[in-house]
Amino acid sequence: MKKKLVNAVALSMAAMVMCGSLAGCGNSAKETATDDKTSTQEQTQEATDLTGSIALAGSTSMEKLCESLSEGFMAKYPGVTVTVEYTGSSAGIESLAAGSADIGDASRNLEEEEIANGAVENIVAIDGIAVVTDPENTVTNVTKEQLISIYKGEITNWKELGGEDEAIVVIGREAGSGTRGAFEELLEIEDACKYAQELDSTGAAMAKVASTPGAIGYVSLDAVDDSVKSLTLDDVAATEENITAGDYLLSRPFVMATNGEITEQNELVQAWFEYLESEEGQSIVTGAGLILPQ
Repeated sequence: MKKKLVNAVALSMAAMVMCGSLAGCGNSAKETATDDKTSTQEQTQEATDLTGSIALAGSTSMEKLCESLSEGFMAKYPGVTVTVEYTGSSAGIESLAAGSADIGDASRNLEEEEIANGAVENIVAIDGIAVVTDPENTVTNVTKEQLISIYKGEITNWKELGGEDEAIVVIGREAGSGTRGAFEELLEIEDACKYAQELDSTGAAMAKVASTPGAIGYVSLDAVDDSVKSLTLDDVAATEENITAGDYLLSRPFVMATNGEITEQNELVQAWFEYLESEEGQSIVTGAGLILPQ
């Protein structure tokens, strides 16, 4: 009888210990769920509390990226308005320096003078520059040397490159364009180009090349569509893989410059760059056909 009583007591104690453990586990799970809920509430509250406006200005080549980022950012922070003016890279950095823009967009590296004036180069993506012709052009490849000669006005007919007997119409971007600056710098033909026409936006350059027989131009890689024909350069196509590998010559950074370091900016601008670095922001960058900086 005594043995049975001892066993009953032991079983009772074990049950009590087990119940206590289960209760502890239940409390731990409840605490974790509470913590997650609190974190989500804090993030929601932060999004609700953030109000005001951010002004960007600059590169027309960055329009696709900026529009997508602005849309995503304002969806996350409904109280914030983002405005972007597409005025060209140099004009964007000038707006930053003048204080009329919080962020200056440049589709090129910043110049020494711009950096000396306080602009900080924040590279947010890498873009390729595609060389395009009208869709009926039979030429598929040019060498670096041939491309230089075309833009310097030394090669003037497509038959010199194995194409049709047709005059080459050289299309470029306006002075101050980041695409033009990067293109001419990479080919070392600054101030040496013989343009038939200079256009003030990526879209305008694309449309002109597409509709002009014999035309050649250069545009941001992410803007290329079926309205034009993209040439290979030294038999290397303008693709993300080739740019990342360093095999394609014409690539340049997309810069979102700030007046001083990011940590010195107001909370809205800091939130903008935090969003850019988030998983959602990085997906927008790659979704725009751009390459994430290493």
